[in-house]
Parts: sequence; structure tokens; C-alpha cells
Amino acid sequence: MSKIDGKRVVLSLVCVVLGFMIAFSYNLTKDNQGVREDKAWNQEYELRQQLIEQEKQNREFQKELLQKQDIVSKIEKDLAQEKQLFFNLAKDTEKYRMFLGKVKVRGTGLQVTLEDGTNMDPKANVNDYLVHEQHVFKVVNELYISGAEAVAINGQRLNRDSYIICNGPVITVDGHQHPAPFIISAIGDPDVLGASLDLPGGIKEQLVDDNIIFTMEKKKNIIFDPVIGG
Repeated sequence: MSKIDGKRVVLSLVCVVLGFMIAFSYNLTKDNQGVREDKAWNQEYELRQQLIEQEKQNREFQKELLQKQDIVSKIEKDLAQEKQLFFNLAKDTEKYRMFLGKVKVRGTGLQVTLEDGTNMDPKANVNDYLVHEQHVFKVVNELYISGAEAVAINGQRLNRDSYIICNGPVITVDGHQHPAPFIISAIGDPDVLGASLDLPGGIKEQLVDDNIIFTMEKKKNIIFDPVIGG
């Protein structure tokens, strides 16, 4: 074999080895790249799964939150109704206490004065010109019906057990005698109370027809003390 042939053999051998090394390096690089790509894909897949799971949990939490908000809303509504109920009970209790004369009351109102008639016919019966208990009853009842919170006769406050009896020219209220004129005071809306008494054919006209002198006056400040022993 000549030297030239020997160099060719060596060169060929070197080329073969070099090609093998290049191919091995390429395959190794390709495999490593594939591993990296697989690893990156797996990481991305895990992140997506975690995100999907997190969104699922968020939807569950949101659903639970809405349910709890509904419960809280119902509780608040129930509390508001109970608060209104207690307020109404307290208001009614205060109204009944005023009606029963248990508490001191102050407010605007109306004052009605009933006096015996003066233009008496000499031939007429004197009793036809006197204020009787039925006249006082009519005024008191109409005042209560019209919304009066408290009523007094000549400063004596009425309560649930009050009674009125006529004894000639005087009337007896709960055992206390009062001569005419009879001043009936009521706490309430003076416009409403006055209008109810002054209706056509109402209490005022009826009493005037019975020869009673009827006057009424609005008051800005009326004070009633509690009924003693009431």
C-alpha cells in the first residue's frame, strides 16, 4: 500500500468518526430538546389544570357566598320586621298609657267650653238651658273618636274608669263636682278635632240646638299630669 492510500484510509476513518460524532451530538441535542419540550408542556399542562381547578373552586366559593348573602339578607329583613314590630308595640304602649292617664302628656290641642244658655224663655223649663252629662259625653266621645290622646274636664283628666253624673247645675266627674262653665280640653291635632265637632249637623249644632253656649279654641300648649291612683 502506498503512502497516499494510507492517508486516504486514515482520512476516511476520520470522516467516519467525525460523522458519527456529529450524528450522535445531533441526536443527543434533539433528544434533550424533546425532553425540554416535554417538560415545558407538562409544566404548562399542570398550570392549566391548577388554573381550571382554581376557577372551579372560585365558582364554588362564589356560589357559597351568594347563598350566605341570601341568608344574611333574610336575617336583616327579619330583624327589620322585628324592630318595626317592637317600635309599633312601644308606640301602642305609650298611646295606651296616655289614654289610661299613666303618664304626663303635653302638646297642642283644642279647648271646648260649654255654658248654660242665657236667652231663656220665661215659660221654658230651666233644665232645657242647662248643660247635662249627655252634652259633655257627646263632646268627649267625639274628641276621642277624632284622635284625642288625652281629655280633661275643668282640669280633671279622664281615664278608662271615668264616669260623669249630672246633679242639677253641676256635674260630677269621678266623684269631684264641677260647676258650669265646663271646659273640656283635649290633646291632639287641633284642626282635626275642631273640624270633627264643627261638621254640619254635628256635635256643635246639636248642642246649640239644645240652648247650650258652645265655644272652642285651639291651644298650642296643653299639659295633663298623670291621674293620681290611676
